[in-house]
Amino acid sequence: MTYIIILAVSLLLCAIGFWRYVYFFSVGYGYAVAGIGIALLILFHDILTPVTLIACVLFIIYGARLGGYLMIRELKNAAYNKILKPENDRSKSIPMGVKIAIWVSCAILYFLQTCPFTFRLENTANLVEDGAAMIAPDTTAAWVGLIMMVLGVLLEIAADIQKTAAKKKNPGRFVDTGLYRIVRCPNYLGELILWAGVLIAGIPYLQGVLQWILAILGFLLITYVMFSGARRLEIRQDKNYGDDPVYQKYVTTVPIMIPLIPLYSVKNWKAFVA
Repeated sequence: MTYIIILAVSLLLCAIGFWRYVYFFSVGYGYAVAGIGIALLILFHDILTPVTLIACVLFIIYGARLGGYLMIRELKNAAYNKILKPENDRSKSIPMGVKIAIWVSCAILYFLQTCPFTFRLENTANLVEDGAAMIAPDTTAAWVGLIMMVLGVLLEIAADIQKTAAKKKNPGRFVDTGLYRIVRCPNYLGELILWAGVLIAGIPYLQGVLQWILAILGFLLITYVMFSGARRLEIRQDKNYGDDPVYQKYVTTVPIMIPLIPLYSVKNWKAFVA
């Protein structure tokens, strides 16, 4: 029953994509994660540990900030709205059946991303209810994962703030200051650190092969989504700044997502077409 409730919350909140197609992947993503955090707090309020409590609050903060930030950026930023216009126009021709399939797929993805904590809380609740065990204490892995989650959220917030400030100062130039000197997609790096932390924090409490498969699958899928997003961004930036020699030096010397890993381009990686 718990899993049905969590999936229903994800479906409900990412349904905003029926208003604007791109919201399935952006605003709906943030709101679904926030909603799942709230649902977990309500459903398991009596068995929360410090790690699970903070993690649920982080889901809420992360999702609400992301969803709100993306919506405000689209509604108030003319340049960004111009970028999204082709996507919004194209969405009008997408059949309803395809939109429903995308909606359900996105909701399942958001459920899978957060499932390590859902599984931990559900497994704990079942053991306590059966009298088989007390609430398990937080392990070292759980605390390490939580620290990674906090770092991931802070990195993404800092990257968004720096990009907004740079674009306000010089709207027509690519961003290569602050965190963008380290990697070209620091916000996506923050995402990867966040969800890697979720997986690590939940691993000690997984039970059965299916839970392991779903937890790992959620991380692999969001990793794919992040690299797919980096590919689209690279193609768009090449189109806008490709003739700029400063930009050419930037993209050949700064890794696209992972620090110290000399991966500078993914635009030709056809597997990441999405």
